[in-house]
Amino acid sequence: MCERRRLLKVIQNYDFTLYDLSLYLDSHPRCKNALAYYSKVKQARDCAVAEFENKFGPLTHSSAANLECWQWVKGPWPWELEA
Repeated sequence: MCERRRLLKVIQNYDFTLYDLSLYLDSHPRCKNALAYYSKVKQARDCAVAEFENKFGPLTHSSAANLECWQWVKGPWPWELEA
């Protein structure tokens, strides 16, 4: 598996975990363990996204802001598989 696809898979796994934790926290809003784990996973996801964007460009349009050039349209789209 190429590095780009591997990083996307890692980010997707973090996103799934964060979504699942958010559902749990909806019914257990004061659970300190869940809150701490959410924070830990969110930080790891942010690092993975930063690594992806440093290597391959913006992952979402909201991270494509650059006053010199709109970066979102450069390179393959995040969901495009490499040939």
